[in-house]
Amino acid sequence: MNLHYMNQRLCSLVVFRELLQDPVIAAFQRMLASAELDDGDAFATACAAFEHRLSELPGYEKEREKVIANTEALLDGRPANNVLLYGDAGTGKSSAIKAIANEYAARGLRLVEVKKNQLYQIPDLMDQLAANPLKFILFIDDLSFTTNDDNFAALKAILEGSVGGRAGNIAVYATSNRRHLIKETLEDRQGSDIHESDTRQELMSLAARFGLTVTFGQPDKSRFVQIVMDLAAQYGVEDDPEKLIVRAEAFAIRAGGRSPRVAKQFIELCKAGVLN
Repeated sequence: MNLHYMNQRLCSLVVFRELLQDPVIAAFQRMLASAELDDGDAFATACAAFEHRLSELPGYEKEREKVIANTEALLDGRPANNVLLYGDAGTGKSSAIKAIANEYAARGLRLVEVKKNQLYQIPDLMDQLAANPLKFILFIDDLSFTTNDDNFAALKAILEGSVGGRAGNIAVYATSNRRHLIKETLEDRQGSDIHESDTRQELMSLAARFGLTVTFGQPDKSRFVQIVMDLAAQYGVEDDPEKLIVRAEAFAIRAGGRSPRVAKQFIELCKAGVLN
């Protein structure tokens, strides 16, 4: 298998499918144990192919600082927490995690994305990665559950460390638009559960099992304006600042509200000449 192709596909972000059956993942496991992974420069170059870089993410610096500090603890062999980034859509939660992985790839950090329906396979993955000298973030994007979801119990066990103990070179980073992670309806509260309060507390407690929770709230006007101006400088969009801000605010209203994603879409459309 072509090493360059494997680097591109697996260096910074590995889409984790069927752990033992997938030949690509099997090849990844073999590469983890090989000396080729010791070539930090080669992997840093491959990681640079991914679009997310910390220097390109305007706004939310204080929020990212907490995640960065936790990541550096992981890299230094100090106690590191599992991390939950939650908040409004489009605020850069996933981008922050991917950018941090890119930033520290040369120091041996790798990002492995796990889909929600693959959570039960994480213990096997941890067994494969625990003895490796590299450090790993297991990344779960857009996390949420419904009641009676089997994956809920799987993640709960993983976060509690009851599955084979907690490996010192692995941390779980998850993003969600929901603080309590469980989608609950009025019908769920009208069931026949005698100990309904206890059940509800258990469902709501999953988020508390993440040692570090970072909130990415919708930006207010001043933060949104700063994000727009920073992105305009990055993309080389030259326009009267006051006019640009007015247009950006109008664009955000049509797009459903302010967010870094909306700001980026606006600036990209300006750069392309679609919005004049």
